[in-house]
Amino acid sequence: MSLYNYEVKDAKGNKVSLEDYRGKVLLIVNTATGCGLAPQYDGLQDLYDKYKEKGFVILDFPCNQFANQSPGTEAETVSLCSTKYGITFPMFSMINVNGKDEEPLYTYLKSKQNGIIGSSIKWNFTKFLIDKEGNVVERFAPTTKPEKLDAKIASLL
Repeated sequence: MSLYNYEVKDAKGNKVSLEDYRGKVLLIVNTATGCGLAPQYDGLQDLYDKYKEKGFVILDFPCNQFANQSPGTEAETVSLCSTKYGITFPMFSMINVNGKDEEPLYTYLKSKQNGIIGSSIKWNFTKFLIDKEGNVVERFAPTTKPEKLDAKIASLL
């Protein structure tokens, strides 16, 4: 199974095939608007603005699994992210990233790149960098600031 075999739901509940992103460099992130790390949205948007014309896409998966830090609906989350943080990259429906109800995409991502922080997602803003062939290149801890990923993203583009 490859990354491109997965389907996810966008923030409006529509199915989206990850096949749509074949040939792109992806950064897949679980986020929460009420998290202390939410200022990372600014850095994520900066990366997206810098590299989107070169084939870079951020896929944002809101997650309320950690301390109820994203309690709103998808519509409320999208609204907040667009007005407060100016987010223009694709946002998807609320998911779980751990446990029996975890999003299958995250089961796949964790199986491909455990990184130094283990297989469970520890908190919001865990980041997975994917190359143009759909390979999970690296996993980054929630505290890794988006600007620290700049050179790695550039090297994959």
